[in-house]
Amino acid sequence: MSKPVVDPAESAVARSWAELDDLLFQDAWDPELRRIRVARAFRGMSTREVNLRSRLLRLGGDAAAKERHLIRNFRKYARRSFVGDDSIWSWLALGQHHHLPTRLLDWTYSPYVALHFATSIAEEMTVDGEVWTLDLRTAKAELPKKYRELLESEGSFVFTGELLSQAAKDPAELRAASSEPFLLFLEPPTVSDRIENQAALFSMLSHVEAALEDWLAKHPRAWRRVVVPSALKWEVRDRLDQIGITERMLFPGLDGLSSWLARYYSER
Repeated sequence: MSKPVVDPAESAVARSWAELDDLLFQDAWDPELRRIRVARAFRGMSTREVNLRSRLLRLGGDAAAKERHLIRNFRKYARRSFVGDDSIWSWLALGQHHHLPTRLLDWTYSPYVALHFATSIAEEMTVDGEVWTLDLRTAKAELPKKYRELLESEGSFVFTGELLSQAAKDPAELRAASSEPFLLFLEPPTVSDRIENQAALFSMLSHVEAALEDWLAKHPRAWRRVVVPSALKWEVRDRLDQIGITERMLFPGLDGLSSWLARYYSER
């Protein structure tokens, strides 16, 4: 089967597992290393009617003011549970990990983890899902110079909280770096097996009220959407279960085990 050619600004519909795999690993070959190296972030969704607004924006109202209150109180009450550097960015990542409304959005380095989230809800197997992919190289290239140079000095496409603190100690300083919102990716500290097993990654815009859709509209070649049609979902789900990409791995503990068992024995 020939590999599908996709306009990055358009959705591509996979017609088989092999084609889906090719679409997710498109442009992954590094000719210098002669290895597969996917410089992309992935976000899997079980339906196509997806809102890319952060949990913080979904709260409504003054996002900047709410962010200050949320983080202040989260830091106050969650300190004994915190592991990592004390930067506000690591606190944001920890809050996002525990479902605090933040400006962050969840992504993963793994296309198969993204596929899990596109096929994990048994009640939504009759509707198309999708995986968003976003080029980390483009996001890095569009950063203000100071931020881009920090990543280059580390040989990385994404920030840690500690590294980002060298450029901006707080949201106000981040916002002041550019009049136009810019996108960066934040790698959370590994405070739980869930973060490690999900190959977790967060996106963040420099302006808290900005919408990711607006950034994507200005950079149409930085992203693409790979549709997982409903007719293919059960096969994808079964293959992922067979290779161990399940709730048991991604949500270690009894909750993940119970979720896996409930889904695994659901009727098609």
